[in-house]
Amino acid sequence: MKTDIEISQEVVLLPIDKVAQSIGLTEEALELYGKYKAKINVSTMQCLNEKQEGKLILVTSINPTPAGEGKSTVTIGLGDAMNRIGKKTIIALREPSLGPVMGIKGGATGGGYAQVLPMEDINLHFTGDMHAITTANNALSALLDNHIQQGNELGIDSRRVIWKRVLDLNDRELRQIIIGLGGPIQGVPREDGFDITVASEIMAILCLASDLEDLKFRLGNIVVGYTFEKEPVTVGDLGVQGALTLLLKEAIKPNLVQTIYGTAAFVHGGPFANIAHGCNSILATKTALQLGDYVVTEAGFGADLGAEKFLDIKVPNLKKAPDAVVIVATVRALKMHGGMNKEELNKENISALIKGFGNLQKHIENMKKYGLPVVVAINEFVSDTENEIGTLRELCETIGVPVELTSVWEKGAEGGEALAKRVVQVVEEQTADFKSIYQLGMNLEEKIKAIVTTIYGGKNVTFSKKANAQITTFEKYGWDRLPICMAKTQYSLSDDSQQLGRPEDFTITIRELVPKIGAGFIVALTGDVMTMPGLPKKPAALNMDVDKDGNAIGLF
Repeated sequence: MKTDIEISQEVVLLPIDKVAQSIGLTEEALELYGKYKAKINVSTMQCLNEKQEGKLILVTSINPTPAGEGKSTVTIGLGDAMNRIGKKTIIALREPSLGPVMGIKGGATGGGYAQVLPMEDINLHFTGDMHAITTANNALSALLDNHIQQGNELGIDSRRVIWKRVLDLNDRELRQIIIGLGGPIQGVPREDGFDITVASEIMAILCLASDLEDLKFRLGNIVVGYTFEKEPVTVGDLGVQGALTLLLKEAIKPNLVQTIYGTAAFVHGGPFANIAHGCNSILATKTALQLGDYVVTEAGFGADLGAEKFLDIKVPNLKKAPDAVVIVATVRALKMHGGMNKEELNKENISALIKGFGNLQKHIENMKKYGLPVVVAINEFVSDTENEIGTLRELCETIGVPVELTSVWEKGAEGGEALAKRVVQVVEEQTADFKSIYQLGMNLEEKIKAIVTTIYGGKNVTFSKKANAQITTFEKYGWDRLPICMAKTQYSLSDDSQQLGRPEDFTITIRELVPKIGAGFIVALTGDVMTMPGLPKKPAALNMDVDKDGNAIGLF
């Protein structure tokens, strides 16, 4: 069995200008990064604004398990398959972070014969967007600490600085640190810490900004800390939003690459869905919508995180709701949600499958609450039995949800034809009637409770003493009217990663709230979710190498 990288390295890539031509872009629209990668320039995006938008397909999934779901693979394979059946389709994905690439989760370029290429470049440094975001974030940290050192004109209380440094790697050692040691000329000592780059508010801002001016405006609204009088201090107060925008002026441009089959793919921005809002950039999605008849995009992790944030945070900024939602599930993962151990998943177990179906059913119900048509994609594994697949089909059909088997990992575009035809049928026959599950006029507690009770299926929400105090502060500044971005484990509908399936009667505890005023939402931290992950005992990096010709080895 060939590895993903072996498959990708056998593909003869099209020059990126040929890919651009296939979606109506001329060479003048591109800023080339070698032969197979390009960015779309600002003037081109501005010219596209008057074009009619295509249909939007959102791909999401059940709660992820170690058994694997293959959401990105299905997203890419569906895009290829829709082009195969004659629908002009473009794919819009997030950029991978080096943290999971070098850690345990792996990359984010799909797998098998459903990949975006060149996968080595995309999974490593790509066009430098992650570097630019990291640099802008840390430049702000340096400018902030310099302001405090050089007289502190704004009266910033160094004990109340909430802005953290970032790094695009998993490194638990940097979660909590002390900076400024070594005497007066080395700075003002204070507690600090690192988040992973994809958790940076600047990543969220880049992905939600509509243009450069909006980017600068949002950067200026970032709250970095509080004064001795407990008043918020923003980037605008420091006067450095222009410098940060300068560092990001290239990163804001969407990246164009291709799939194995030459389908155009915009891969741009990469916030995690368990600690951020989990969607690729507004500009990439919008550009794709203006160039294609259909756009297939994804949201991170399960529908309780990625899809909820796509619908409640991204859609109001994109000003376009999905025309249909595809929920990816596997027999293996559902059996795990039904109580089976990972080591036994190759064995047929109908009772575990039926029990685990509750997880999928909850996500289906949730997407329908938003008024969106739903299609279930069964991502086929070699160990699946006919009896198990037939049972899962029957369970979906019993609740009136269209379902199709897909095998794009093994068969590429051909393996996704049935799903593609079903998605097109659903879009043509059903009209989306989008409605959010909460209104912005609700207070913070009401919005969080709406997410917990409606989307997660929980019974109640409790707030720590710290969170309650923060709510009072946020109400003072009107921040309570912003959307909510829940930071929660991806493995469970609850805030306990061990509660698989469809847990009930649980209570979610909000331990802390973080204002992301530039991004335009409030992060609610639950459970033990970390904004700086750690590496596993045997990280994926141990298998990676490069040959004498510079070709990557062991990159999945």
